[in-house]
Amino acid sequence: MTTAAAQARYPLTQGVNPWLVTASVMLPTFMEVLDTAIASVALPYIAGSLSASTSEATWVLTSYLVANAVILPASNWFARRFGRKRFLLICVSIFTISSFFCGAAPSLAVILLARVVQGAGGGALQPLSQSIMLESFTVAERSMAMAAYGLGIVVAPVLGPTLGGWLTDTYSWRYAFYINIPVGILAVIMIARFVHDPPYIKHAKVGAFDNIGFGLLIVWTACLQIVLDKGQEVDWFGAIWVRWAVGALAVALILWIWRSWTNPGGIVNLHILKDRNFRTGLLLIALLGMCIYITITVLPLYYQEVMGYTAFAAGLVVGPRGIGSIIGSPVIGILGSRMDNRKLLCAGFVGFGICALMFGSVNLDIGPLTLLLPITLTGFALAFVFVPLATMTTVTISNQDMGNATGLFNMLRNIGGSVGISMATTELTRRADLHQTNLSAHLTPSSPNFQRAAHAMAPYMGQQLGHAMAEPATMGMMYRELLHQSALLAYVDIFRWTALLAFICAGAVWLFRKQPRHAAPPPGVH
Repeated sequence: MTTAAAQARYPLTQGVNPWLVTASVMLPTFMEVLDTAIASVALPYIAGSLSASTSEATWVLTSYLVANAVILPASNWFARRFGRKRFLLICVSIFTISSFFCGAAPSLAVILLARVVQGAGGGALQPLSQSIMLESFTVAERSMAMAAYGLGIVVAPVLGPTLGGWLTDTYSWRYAFYINIPVGILAVIMIARFVHDPPYIKHAKVGAFDNIGFGLLIVWTACLQIVLDKGQEVDWFGAIWVRWAVGALAVALILWIWRSWTNPGGIVNLHILKDRNFRTGLLLIALLGMCIYITITVLPLYYQEVMGYTAFAAGLVVGPRGIGSIIGSPVIGILGSRMDNRKLLCAGFVGFGICALMFGSVNLDIGPLTLLLPITLTGFALAFVFVPLATMTTVTISNQDMGNATGLFNMLRNIGGSVGISMATTELTRRADLHQTNLSAHLTPSSPNFQRAAHAMAPYMGQQLGHAMAEPATMGMMYRELLHQSALLAYVDIFRWTALLAFICAGAVWLFRKQPRHAAPPPGVH
C-alpha cells in the first residue's frame, strides 16, 4: 500500500493501521497494570524475604499506586510539552529500568523507593494509551477500541496473580518484576515504529509548568496514603502526627482544587468537571477502583493465609477471572454500540456485587473449585463495567481535552484502588480482633461446648505428645482454630462490604445522561 493510499485509508493515524497503534500502546499498558496485580500474590513472600509484616508489604502496592496517581493528571502537560510519543517512550524506559531495581532490592526501604520511581514512570502510560487509542478510531468505532483497551485494563489484573504465583513458586518473587524488562524493550520498539503525534500535539503552545499545583498534589496524595497505611498502627487520631497529617491533607486538597480551577495553565483543568457525564464517570471509576483492588488483594491473601495455599495455587484459583474478562470484552464491544450503556453498566455492577456476596459465603472447608463460577463471572462482569464506563465518561470530551480527561479518570481509579487496599487490610486486622473477642466469650472453661471439644481432643493429644502435654496442646489447637475462624469472618465482612459498594455503584450509574445513539460528535472529535 502506497503512503498516499495509507493516509487516505487511515487518516487519523497518519497511514498506520489503527490496530497496530492499539497493539503498540496496549503492550506497555498491559505491562503496567499487570505489574500492579502481579505483586499482590507475592506479598507474603516479599514480607518474609525483606523481614516485614504483611501489612508493611502492602505498601509495595499502595506506594506504587500513589506515585502513579500523582503523575497521572500531569501527563497531559508533559505530553504536550515534549510530544506524546517521546514522553511515552521516556515513561516506558523509566518503568522498565525501575523494574530491575524492584527485583534486585535488598530491603523494604529500597523496594519502596524503586516502586515509587516505577509508579511515576508508569503513571502516564494508561492515559496516554487511552487517549491515543480513542483518537485513532472514529466515534462510531470507539466501543470496539475500548473493548480492546479493556483487555489490558481488566484482564491484566486478573491474570497477574496467576503469573505472579507461578514466578514466585518456581523462581522467586523478584521475577515478578524482572518479567517487565523484555516486555518493556518490545514496547519501546513498537511505539517508535507505529505511534505518531497528531498535528495539534506537534503545534501545541504549552505554558509554564504549574509547580505549585503539582506540589500540592504530591502533598495531599502522600498524606492520604501515609494516614491510611500507618493510621491503624497508631490508633488513628490517637496519634498527634496523624491529626497534623489529616490537616495537611485537607488544606493541600482544598488549595489544589482552588489552584486547578482558577489557573487555566495548570497541570489539571478542573473546568472539565462541568460535563455531567465526566463527573459521574470520575465518581464511579473511584468506587470501581476500590472494588477491583480490594478483590485482587484480599482474595489471594485469603487463600494463602487462611487456607494455606501456595502462591501459585492461590494465583491459579483466582486466574479464571481472566477467562471471564476475555469472554466479556468482545461481547461488550458488540453490545456497546447497540444498547444503552447505562443498562450494561448497571448489569455489570450488579453481577460484580452478586459475585462478591458469593465470596462472602466462604468457609474453611471450601476446595479449589468451590468459587470457580463466581470468580469467572467476576471477570465477565468487570468487562461489562469498564468498557461502558470509559466510553460514557469520555463520549462528550473533545480530542483537545482528552489527555486532561483520561489523566483525571485514571488518577481517580488509582486513588480509589489505593484507598480500597488500605481500608481492606486495616479492616481485616480490626475485624479479626473483634471476632476473636466475640468468639472467645463462648470458649470459657464452664461452657459445655468447650468441655466437649477439650475432652474429645485430649486423648488424641495425649497419645501423640504424652499425658503431660495433652492439656496445653489441646488449648493450643483450640486457640489456633479460634484464630482461623476469626480471620475467616474478617474476610467474609470485607467481601460483603465490597458487594454493598458494587450495588451502590449500580444505582449511581443512572446519574449518567443518556447519549443519543446518532448524536453528532463533540467539538474537536474527528
